[in-house]
Amino acid sequence: MSQRVLFLLHIPPPVHGSSMVGKWIKGSDLVNKTFSCRYINLLASDSVSQSGVISIRKIIGFIGVWWKLFINLLRHKPDLCYLALTTTGIAFYRDALLVCTIRLFGIRRIFHLHNKGVKGASTGKWKRWLYKSTFKGTDVILLSDFLYPDIENFVRRDLVHICPNGIPDSGMYAKTKNLESVVPKILFLSNLIKSKGIFVLLDALNKLKNKNIEFSCIVVGREGDVTEVQFQQKLSTLGLNGSVKYQGGVYGEEKYEIMNSVDVFTLPTFFECFPLVLLEAMEHGLPVISTREGGIPDIVEDGVNGYLVAREDADELAEKLEKMILDPQLRTRMGSAGREKFERHFKLDIFERRLTDILTEVINRH
Repeated sequence: MSQRVLFLLHIPPPVHGSSMVGKWIKGSDLVNKTFSCRYINLLASDSVSQSGVISIRKIIGFIGVWWKLFINLLRHKPDLCYLALTTTGIAFYRDALLVCTIRLFGIRRIFHLHNKGVKGASTGKWKRWLYKSTFKGTDVILLSDFLYPDIENFVRRDLVHICPNGIPDSGMYAKTKNLESVVPKILFLSNLIKSKGIFVLLDALNKLKNKNIEFSCIVVGREGDVTEVQFQQKLSTLGLNGSVKYQGGVYGEEKYEIMNSVDVFTLPTFFECFPLVLLEAMEHGLPVISTREGGIPDIVEDGVNGYLVAREDADELAEKLEKMILDPQLRTRMGSAGREKFERHFKLDIFERRLTDILTEVINRH
């Protein structure tokens, strides 16, 4: 008889890293053949902007989630409960209540963390107690070993499993990719969110413009805490209207076509765990410039398949962009190294095998 796993995870909409991973887990032939699986969707928001906002609809949605959990624990007692735990904010308190219910049934738990912030949020006696109680005796899957310090006060190292995310190969990679454009093209692909470093990028591009370095930049992503109006105002203030183009949200083949048409990918984020978009850039053979944030150093090897810069440092970002812009052979070499690393470590089937092995190990150990 197959081992029974109850998955409580995020499934789109909205689309973000954790929900896409949840979608791939639910659709995985390997996971569903290895275990007897049941799934409960934790998401109650239709868009990223609704995340963290309390509403009557969300309260009713939580009651529905809790009831589904209770019925599954009562009628189909699983060998393991997998929970894509949200580590901070209102959603953490919701998840902590779900964890209490699972513990009442004596079910083994494993948390898959796609976000961070535990160290900063666990200040004060009551909050420390709550985090300690929630994580007590629970195995945890982290996306990178660099993320362990965030939870080290609450989780023993021997209960931590490292499982980097993987993504499907789109099959849209242009093997004959030419990264030697006369005017190199830079791509930023993320929602317009300050913490993704969009304004840092614009400040860096302004420095390049002032040095008379030729470039073009495409910004792809939906509005976030930065609106399109605010973005365009910043472009006008810096005099970048002729060099930077905003395309809004782009998906599917159109997104892949853009990735195949540019020379450099950058995401100067300053609050991140393990951005899937960096894997997509590497899948398409792009050199990457990002920051030493979260698990990114496991994705981008500084000087090999891209560069890592200090967070919120427009000067260093401009310096690395300049290197990329002025050296087409460097772009080609780093882009090829990124594609090779993607094929070795970050394809979806590799992630599925890692995850399946971890869940099997945890079930068998207990």
